[in-house]
Amino acid sequence: MYDRMYDGPCDGSYELLGVTRWRRGAMTADTVRWGILATGGIAGAFTADLIDLPDAEVVAVASRSEASARTFAERFGIPRAYGDWNALARDEDIDVVYVATPHTAHRAAAGLCLAAGRHVLCEKPFTLNVREAEELVALAREHGRFLMEAMWMYCNPLVRRLKALVDDGVIGEVRSVQADFGLAGPFPPSHRLRNPELGGGALLDLGVYPVSFAQLLLGEPSDIAARAVLSEEGVDLQTAAVLSFDSGALGSVHCSIVGGTATSASVTGSLGRIDIPHGFFFPDRFVLHRDGRDAEEFTADPADGPRNSMRHEALEVMRAVRAGETESPLVPLDGTLAVMRTLDAIRNQVGVRYPDETGEPELTPA
Repeated sequence: MYDRMYDGPCDGSYELLGVTRWRRGAMTADTVRWGILATGGIAGAFTADLIDLPDAEVVAVASRSEASARTFAERFGIPRAYGDWNALARDEDIDVVYVATPHTAHRAAAGLCLAAGRHVLCEKPFTLNVREAEELVALAREHGRFLMEAMWMYCNPLVRRLKALVDDGVIGEVRSVQADFGLAGPFPPSHRLRNPELGGGALLDLGVYPVSFAQLLLGEPSDIAARAVLSEEGVDLQTAAVLSFDSGALGSVHCSIVGGTATSASVTGSLGRIDIPHGFFFPDRFVLHRDGRDAEEFTADPADGPRNSMRHEALEVMRAVRAGETESPLVPLDGTLAVMRTLDAIRNQVGVRYPDETGEPELTPA
C-alpha cells in the first residue's frame, strides 16, 4: 500500500500521491506550515488538534524509523514523511517544527531544527537539564527563531483566567500554592517512566506541571527542600518539594508514578483561596472562595474545545510567528529556564542523574 501512496526522491522522503502540493516559499498570511518530529502518542494527540485548525497545515513528519513516519503520515493525511530528522529540519516548506521526542532528545532535535532556520515548539520538560535549555535558548536567539516550551497549561483559557484573578489581587497576597500529579502505575522497569536512559522518573515527566504551576503564580523560588523515593534503576518514584519564595509564600509540590493522586491545586491568599479540584493543568472548573462571600465557580467555555485539547498552545505559536515574535509572553523562555533550574535543584537534592547528561548532542544539521 505504501508503494502506491508514496512517491519521491530516494532521500528518506515520501510524498502522498493525489495530494495537492503546498506552495514552496514563505509562510502565507493565513497559513502556518508545521512539521512533526516524532510519532508517539503525544505527537498524535497534538497533530489531531492541529489539523482541526483552519489556518494550520501539517506538511511533513519525521522519525528515526522510516516505517513509523510513513504510518503516521498515512494516519493524518500528511503529504511528506521522512526517515531522518535532518531532512525535516532542512525542509524549507516548514515554518514550525513540533518536537515530541523523549525529553532526552529534545536538545538535539530542537537544536537541529533551530540551526536549520525552523521555528520550534518543544515538548515538556523542555530539556533534560538547565544547561541544555540555556543552549537551546541561545541558539534560538542567535538565529532569530521562535522557540517555546509546549507548556499547554500556560495557554489554557481557564488557567489564564485564574492567573488574571490572582494578579488582580482578588485573593490578596499569595501565601501558598499546592499542586500534585501522580499516576497509579505500576510501571515495570522497562517502561520509559522507569528508564534512566530516557530521563525516567516522576519529576521530569509529571512534576514539571506542579512546579510550573507554582512558578506561574509566584516566580522562581529562592530556596528548595526536596525528598524522594528512588527506584532500583535510580529514578524517582515519587518526589515532594517545598519551594520558598522571597515574598514569604511557600509552594508544596508532589509527583508520583506509584500512586494516583487527585491532580488538584490550591492557591491561598490573604483574602481568599482558589481551588482546582481535579486536573489542574487542564481544568474544567475552579472555585473561588473569599471571606464573607459565597463561593464562585468558574467553568471552561465549551467553545474552547475539549479540556484536553492542545489547540491553544498551537494557536499561540501561530499568533507569535505571524507577529514576528521570537518567544511567547504566555510561555516566556526566561520562565522556562527558571523551571528547569528548579527541576535541576530538586534532582540534585534527591540524587537523580541521567547518563545522557554527560553527552553533547549535535545541534547543527549534518
